[in-house]
Amino acid sequence: MKINRLVAIATLAMATGSAGAQELSKGEYLSRASDCVVCHTLPEGHPYAGGLKMSTPAGVIFTTNITPDAETGIGRWSFEDFDRAVRKGIGKDGQRLYPAMPYPSYARLSDQDMLALYDFFMKEVKPVRQRPTPNELSWPYNMRWPLAAWNWLGTDAGAYKPDTRFDAEWNRGAYLVQGPGHCGACHTPRGFALQEKALNETSGAFLAGGNLDNWSAPNLRNDLNTGLGRWSEEDLAQFLKTGTNRHGTAFGTMRDVVNYSTRYLSDADTKAIAKYIKSLSPSIDRTEPVWVYDNRTTEALSARKFDAPGAATFQRQCASCHGSDGKGGGGLPALAGNPAILDPDGTSIINVVLNGAHPLDPAGLPEADWMPQFRTFLGDKEVAELVTFVRTGWGNRASAVTPADVARLRRDTELGERTVILQMR
Repeated sequence: MKINRLVAIATLAMATGSAGAQELSKGEYLSRASDCVVCHTLPEGHPYAGGLKMSTPAGVIFTTNITPDAETGIGRWSFEDFDRAVRKGIGKDGQRLYPAMPYPSYARLSDQDMLALYDFFMKEVKPVRQRPTPNELSWPYNMRWPLAAWNWLGTDAGAYKPDTRFDAEWNRGAYLVQGPGHCGACHTPRGFALQEKALNETSGAFLAGGNLDNWSAPNLRNDLNTGLGRWSEEDLAQFLKTGTNRHGTAFGTMRDVVNYSTRYLSDADTKAIAKYIKSLSPSIDRTEPVWVYDNRTTEALSARKFDAPGAATFQRQCASCHGSDGKGGGGLPALAGNPAILDPDGTSIINVVLNGAHPLDPAGLPEADWMPQFRTFLGDKEVAELVTFVRTGWGNRASAVTPADVARLRRDTELGERTVILQMR
C-alpha cells in the first residue's frame, strides 16, 4: 500500500484535533456526523481541500476542494448552491455530481442542518487554494447527463420524515444512519445501475451488506451468523465510540469513520443509532443454523498437526495475536464465528490479509497493535489457503477462496484506494 496510514492518522489528528478536546459547533458536529473530512482530505494534505483518489466501477474519481477558497473551493457558493450540491448532487456550474458523493443519503438532511453545515464550511474551515485533480473516467462514464436518469432510479426525494410508530430516540437514530451517516452507501447492496437497492428500513436489503471498492462491507442487520444478531445496543454504541468491543475491531476505512466521525458523536446520538440499527430484522440467514464453536481446529493446532492447507501459515503468522483457538483477546478480534469471516464473499478477508488493518485512534494516538500486511511475503496460493483455513476452522462454514481471487485483489489494491469495512464477531 503506497499511502502511509500512520502519517495519515497523525496529520489529520493534528489538523482537526482530538475527540473531546473542544466543544464543537453545530455545523462542525454535523460535518463529523457526515464524515466529510475523511473523503475530502488527503493523508498529507489540508482538511477538506480534496484530492483523494477513489476507485469506482466507472473509473477513478478525485474528491473536490470544499474549503471556502474563492478560486478553487466553494467560497463563492451561495447557500442555494451548497444545498443543491449536497442534497441533489448538482454543482454550482450545473453539472451533476458522481454518486461517489453520497447525496442520495444527504438528501435526508433537514433544512436547519444544511444551514448549520453551510455556516461551518464558510466561516470555520480555513480556505486552501488547491485545484481539483481531473477525474480519470473513460467514455461513456465521463458524460454527466445520464446521471439525471440515475438520480431518478437511485434517490428518494425529500428530507427525513419521522415515523410516528416509533419514539424520538429511534427516529433520531434513523435520521443519522440514513442521512448524515450515509451508512447505506457502503453497507447496502447495489442494483444493476450501481444504485443502492434500498434507502431505509422498509426494505430488507437496507444495510444487508454490499461489495464496494474491493471490500465486502458486512451486513448490519440482526442476522446471527453474518450480521449484528449477537451484538447488544451497548456493544454497538461502544464500537461506534471506540472502534472496538467484546465482539470485534474496526479496520479499513471504518477505522477512519471511527477516528474522525463516530467518536465525536454525543452519547445520546450514539445510543440512538444503536437503537435504530438493532431494530432491523434479519435479512438473509433466518433459517441457517447458528454458528457453534468447534474445538477440533484448536486441538489440531495445539498438537502441531498442520495437515489442512493454510494451517501451518496460520500458526506461524496469525496464532500469536488471534490465538490457536481463534478467540482473539486483548482487543484483537476473534476469528471463530466472526461475521466478516462467515460472509459468503471472502473479499474483505483477502484484503485485510494482503493489506493489513491500519491503526485505530480513539485516544488521539496510534495504537501499538495492528494487523500487518502480508502481500510482500505471502504468495497468492499461500494467502488463499490461509484465508480458506480461517473461513472453515473453529466451526466456521464459509466458502473457500482461490489464488485467482487473491491475485485480482492484489492487483486492484496496489495503490491503497479508499476502502470501507467493519470487522466484527
